[in-house]
Amino acid sequence: MWFTLPFMASNALQVLYSTIDMIIVGKYVGTAGLSAVAQSSQIVNFATMVCLGFSNAGQVLVSQAIGSGKRKEMNDIIGSLFSLLAIFALVLSAIILCARIWILDVMNVPPESYDMAMEYLIICAAGLIFTAGYNMVSAVLRGMGDSKRPLLFIAIASVVNLALDILFTGFLGWGVAGAAWATIIGQAVSFLFSIYYLYSNRIDFGFDFEKESFVINKKYAVMIGSLGMPMAIQSGFINLSMLFVNSMINSVGVVASATFGVGVRIDDIINKISQGIQHAAMPMISQNIGANQKERAKKVVYVAWVFSAIFTAFCMVLYIFFGRQMFMLFSDDPLVHEMSGTFIKAILWMFPAFAVMRGSGAFIQGIGNAKLSMVLAMLDGVVLRIGLSWLFGIALGFGFYGFVLGYGLAPYGFGIPSMIYFLSGIWEKRRTLAEEL
Repeated sequence: MWFTLPFMASNALQVLYSTIDMIIVGKYVGTAGLSAVAQSSQIVNFATMVCLGFSNAGQVLVSQAIGSGKRKEMNDIIGSLFSLLAIFALVLSAIILCARIWILDVMNVPPESYDMAMEYLIICAAGLIFTAGYNMVSAVLRGMGDSKRPLLFIAIASVVNLALDILFTGFLGWGVAGAAWATIIGQAVSFLFSIYYLYSNRIDFGFDFEKESFVINKKYAVMIGSLGMPMAIQSGFINLSMLFVNSMINSVGVVASATFGVGVRIDDIINKISQGIQHAAMPMISQNIGANQKERAKKVVYVAWVFSAIFTAFCMVLYIFFGRQMFMLFSDDPLVHEMSGTFIKAILWMFPAFAVMRGSGAFIQGIGNAKLSMVLAMLDGVVLRIGLSWLFGIALGFGFYGFVLGYGLAPYGFGIPSMIYFLSGIWEKRRTLAEEL
């Protein structure tokens, strides 16, 4: 519990970036600006989640190295992770910037929001290196069992972001571009603080920051790649599916686009906070697997399920009784308020799946079974999220309710099979990553 709480708070503050953007943009720019931030942030989130997949791969390797007592190997693991992720983030930035027009056209962004969405996308894509850098440092710290420092770093970024959001968008009138600049500057400050902390504590941290340590070690690069690529594809597919769902919803109009954007942001807050349980469980599972303590690793999953069930029940009650009021925080548009009820009725179906995913999802990642995680994510993100949204929204003619219902039912494609895999005990025959370090 005490290890989990800083993770939950860190994730809540991390999602606060884009949430603050949307609240302030909704107040000062209006519904069109709200839609612009909602659309472009999906693309930026896609790139961020891909980078996070590789960060999580490094976290698993660090955790299992610690659990198996192989601290000497950590310097090469961390140095290879830093260099690989920096290169990858720069490549992703270049791809997004070069393909920005095509991306927004495919997303079917409403004409009223198009120019603002383009501004937001360009600025945030150019600053992706800072977002990737923060996630990289935090993943390594999590792997070592430190959940408090990532919370401190993201708290600094959130304060900077809030202050600059109000200044740039509110007082200076920079609009959506101001919100984007506030986000990137906040993330840059957070990244610089985290690097300074790691350098100051490099002996305890296990990375010496020498120039030669940043040379990519072939052995660990292959391990990070083989483990990180499926995790990156997993994270990317789920976010990529959101682009297609957004495209279908955008065809309904700007009000539906803004309502779905606000609803997904509220859902993202709840999702990210509950994801703190998974982030805490994963290094505990990894370290215990590395130490060959399988029974303790299983107990972590059971406790994670209990915590997730309690949190999920609380969130469902919050949505039922205060859902409309939460939408009012983001938008003054009465049409958005009216449509929020439809979103809430559909999205409630998703929460039981989240309760299951936090424990069994952490287990699959913690033991290093990235390929299974990728397959389940494709089932969730591509087959079900896009397929069910199309089925209910277009084929069956349910419209906006159907799009959201399909989006909400998709996580069962990950939750149910992952639970079956864990309970079956098939995983006990796997060779651990710690044996290969």
